[in-house]
Amino acid sequence: MSGVVRLGVIGTGMMGCEHIRNVVALDGAEVTAVSDPHPPSLEWARANLGDVRVAEFADHRELLTSGLVDAVIVASPNFTHASVLNDVYATDLPVLVEKPMCTTIDDCNTIVRAASSRRAITWVGLEYRYMAPIAALVSQVRSGRIGDVKMIAIREHRFPFLVKVDNWNRFSRNTGGTLVEKCCHFFDLMNLVADSRPRRVIASGGQDVNHLDEVYDGERSDILDNAFVIVEYDNGIRANLDLCMFAEASRNEQELSVVGTLGKVEAAVPGDGSIWVGERSDRSLTSVAAPIDERVAHVGFHFGASFIEVARFCDAVRNGTGPDVDVNAGLWSVAVGVAAHRSIDEGRPVLIDELGV
Repeated sequence: MSGVVRLGVIGTGMMGCEHIRNVVALDGAEVTAVSDPHPPSLEWARANLGDVRVAEFADHRELLTSGLVDAVIVASPNFTHASVLNDVYATDLPVLVEKPMCTTIDDCNTIVRAASSRRAITWVGLEYRYMAPIAALVSQVRSGRIGDVKMIAIREHRFPFLVKVDNWNRFSRNTGGTLVEKCCHFFDLMNLVADSRPRRVIASGGQDVNHLDEVYDGERSDILDNAFVIVEYDNGIRANLDLCMFAEASRNEQELSVVGTLGKVEAAVPGDGSIWVGERSDRSLTSVAAPIDERVAHVGFHFGASFIEVARFCDAVRNGTGPDVDVNAGLWSVAVGVAAHRSIDEGRPVLIDELGV
């Protein structure tokens, strides 16, 4: 297709409205329809659209058959992704689905099979790849500057989960669990850098501080707020995640390092607009600039990453090209999180092969 890409946004909560703001700021695309069964969420969409008025639907299936859109962004709650994608797949519309792609391995496997039989793309919203410091880190690794990768470490020390509509994100059955809901981003980055199949996962974690006194309809919140996760890959690379969601008073929300045979590269988010590369040969430490791309017209909650993601998705829709982040990447990012939760629940290492991936 050519010209302006008409986008429908399914789910207009926090992330749906973030994508609306991305599209409003983006040349060559426009929001032409939104859907959400929650009336206040539609009000949020109107507020973020400003003077622009678009078609509104309570049922996403009406949006899909309206003829008003060329592609859709799915930003509904995690537990709805599988069913919404099933409805999208009854059409020929390209789709960007927010992370996690689905909350279970079975649903992910179903989506992977279904996506393979359609021409329209499915793009999974793992936008951390586009954060400037992280993209610069990956580029340095790919250049060979630090040699053969051996270790990956990611630390996220941040604030607790935000409040969502009807508190759906307070329960693991809705989110897939913290290590799927929140950490699929990081497992995707590990998988990307390792460039290998995850083989074994060892994890320890708990719910020790946050949401302990939150009870909804007689049910207590059960989402983890801290964990350590070790991931071993087929090619011998090891990766580690250090997650704490009661660490608001941190200099950086995320810190990442990759160590190879020749050196090390370090990045932080939000950081200071640069990353650091160390070389073993002379113990030198070099700063490499990693500013937010000046073409990012809406920085938003993810330091410009979700704007870049939507822009690239629209380019792919317009040009008929494939997704940067496909359903297989979505599956493997969820698989590591599912294995980590099983490791915590059962107190043992978990082989990825056990999951039926």
